[in-house]
Amino acid sequence: MSGEPASVGRAEFPALGGLAVVLTADPDRLEPALEAVRAEVGAIDAACSRFRPDSELSRVNAAAGTPVEVGELFAQALDTALRAARLTGGDVDPTCGASLVAAGYDRDFEDLKARGVTVTITGADLAPVPGWHTVEWDPGRRLVRIPEGARLDFGATAKALAADRAAALAQVAARCGVLVSLSGDISVCGEAPAGGWQVRVTDDHRAAPDALGQTVTVYEGGLATSSTTVRRWTDGATELHHILHPGTGRPVNSCWRTASVAAATCVDANIASTAAIVRGPEARWWLTQLGLPARLVRHDGHVFTVAGWPTSQEQNGAA
Repeated sequence: MSGEPASVGRAEFPALGGLAVVLTADPDRLEPALEAVRAEVGAIDAACSRFRPDSELSRVNAAAGTPVEVGELFAQALDTALRAARLTGGDVDPTCGASLVAAGYDRDFEDLKARGVTVTITGADLAPVPGWHTVEWDPGRRLVRIPEGARLDFGATAKALAADRAAALAQVAARCGVLVSLSGDISVCGEAPAGGWQVRVTDDHRAAPDALGQTVTVYEGGLATSSTTVRRWTDGATELHHILHPGTGRPVNSCWRTASVAAATCVDANIASTAAIVRGPEARWWLTQLGLPARLVRHDGHVFTVAGWPTSQEQNGAA
């Protein structure tokens, strides 16, 4: 992300396997906003990390087959994940955890990348996910039971939920407009600075300001980008990535390498961007019908925009 007005406050720190960026419309109010975001990131990590043995998610996965009482934040994260599955007809499914492990994504991605891990999998390792309908969830008593052998993963929704929650809390703490980005999952709360928040949309949120992509102006709501180009690893000569097709349990073979979507919340934007990768060509019609502005990038770099996403020179071949 780049191009924000010089008069805003800015801070960043490692978070959730990526980078957190906090911007405030009033630079003098950065510290309380940053404190609020750090606290929320810590809470969501403790509740929803698949890579922490002490997280609530790990406790639920370890108790597969047995009901487990969970906390309020985990309950909201589970509600969000199940809502994503309902809205996408199961294309974004939280029961994909075992399939991700089978595909080699069994540790924090930065650790996976640093070690240069090559995994070995067989066709039998990758199978359709159990399906979100198999999750037994009693929100009144906050009791959840997943089938034996199943594992939950909130990778498609938890960071976006954290961004929305953190932005709301930071706006209250700072008493000014804020933007929170968690690995490119962006949520805006409060009044934006003059000219809006300038966001660079690329395949990788950590890319340099001059990376191929597009700068857009955000005033409110959420913006999320899903991509198969960044979180990749290898199985021998085969490259794998983290977005799975629930019907096969395998990394999806999509026509899109990247999908960026704007919506009322970061959660809704991320649900739609992930589903767009899974749905492939159908995503253009689906996003248009929903009225969600989106930027879709094919593997050859050709860019398509739908539902009012701003056009730019890149659509004429600069991408």
